Amino acid sequence: MFDYPILSTLIWLPIFVGLILVASNDIGKSLSTTITLLTTLIILIISIKLFQSYDHSVGNLQFIEKFVWISGLNIFYYLAVDGISVSLVLLTSFINFLIAIYASSEDYNNKSSYLGYFLILEGLLMGTFSAFDSILFYIFFESLLIPLFLIIGIWGGENRKYATIKFFLYTFFGSVLMLISIIYLANLADSFAIEDFYYLTLSFEEEIFLLLAFLIGFGIKVPMWPVHTWLPDAHVEAPTSGSVILASVLLKVGGYGMIRFLLPITTEAGIYLSDYMIYLSLIAIIYISFVAFAQEDMKKLIAYSSVAHMGFVTMGIFLVFNLMGNNPTAAAIGLEGAMVQMISHGLISAALFFCIGIMYKHSHSRLIKDNFGVAQFMPIFSFMMVFFLMANSGLPGTSGFVGEFLVITSSLGSSFLFGFLAALSLILSASYSLKLGKNVLFGDNQKNSQGYLECKSNEKIVLGSLVIFVLYLGISPDVLFNLLDKSVSDIISSISLGRA
Repeated sequence: MFDYPILSTLIWLPIFVGLILVASNDIGKSLSTTITLLTTLIILIISIKLFQSYDHSVGNLQFIEKFVWISGLNIFYYLAVDGISVSLVLLTSFINFLIAIYASSEDYNNKSSYLGYFLILEGLLMGTFSAFDSILFYIFFESLLIPLFLIIGIWGGENRKYATIKFFLYTFFGSVLMLISIIYLANLADSFAIEDFYYLTLSFEEEIFLLLAFLIGFGIKVPMWPVHTWLPDAHVEAPTSGSVILASVLLKVGGYGMIRFLLPITTEAGIYLSDYMIYLSLIAIIYISFVAFAQEDMKKLIAYSSVAHMGFVTMGIFLVFNLMGNNPTAAAIGLEGAMVQMISHGLISAALFFCIGIMYKHSHSRLIKDNFGVAQFMPIFSFMMVFFLMANSGLPGTSGFVGEFLVITSSLGSSFLFGFLAALSLILSASYSLKLGKNVLFGDNQKNSQGYLECKSNEKIVLGSLVIFVLYLGISPDVLFNLLDKSVSDIISSISLGRA
């Protein structure tokens, strides 16, 4: 279909350009910005072509690139995508392009290296979402730590060392357990291909061990309660673009891993433990919403909000286990809801962290009490921020409503209590979102001692683009449903196969 290996291009082009930028410290801020903009634009165009060429009428893997990598261990360089992967590839390329636009007006020391690390991160994310050899997946998955560690550690805030070490230790611990599980499965299957793991006959005890090991590895990345505490520290210390890529894409790697590994491989154990996992998700949704409301730091508030909203993702995934036996239709709705929530949260969280970064440039404070009356001086910015806060609250007509609605609908198929508790989040998210908007955007500010100025043109482009897509996916989510339907059906079929 393509005259070139499209998935390898999506992975290695940004990594190659990023390495050049990191190695070239003296090429100038303007040139490095131009190179980054062009590279991310090319990757976005290729991702759109991938989406347009993807046949969503079938759910099987497409655009396959496969050849022997390490023959002695039966490890392949194996890339492919289905609808789930394509949606996340599109999100990754779009967010990175917006980061490049936003960063064009930012002034950082050694900016070429700063932008280079984001390009490397983009390529590694593309690899994570398209690798179907488990060792290749693990290498991309684990390598994500390196550029983000450097971005926060070099360009972060005052407590960046503490935040980066905590982030690294949490995620690395989970990854070790995941590697042990992959090696165990490969020994049984005599293959490292992920889909070969789906056909294994495992004992219940083996499934329990594997589910817990994968759950810790991917749950830390989501992050699930109670292994979420690294996230607020990482967000607070990260530069604006670091917070954006962390919230909008990197958290999705955990949910993606659960869908690829947990659902088809640990079916019986998942059914046995599904209620407990749903309760953990509900704790994240409800309890962490109260924690978010209590925050006085804007970044921490949105960081805890991310934990709460990602609770809908894990809930949608574990509802599949809960509903497979008696209501597979509701199970499919829950899984589609989890995927839509991942894409929606990626857009909305990116927008809110961009908004906080824009205000921080003027006031030099992330505290709510130090930012007030913004709407008097930045009306266009304030209009867009109010829109994103409404979307974060699950306002109908925005993408924030669609994913949560699907998960709540699915949960009602399992238990009225699950649905009722999940629906409470609509009130709770509105509470902390409106608190932030009321205190920051409105109020008397005659002196403007913070020096608020209306958005720059590149910032308006970034926020305006996000407004369009949050609205578009809220009003016409069929574009996502059509992309995901067949792939979700295949996942459900794999789970049924695991039960046979």
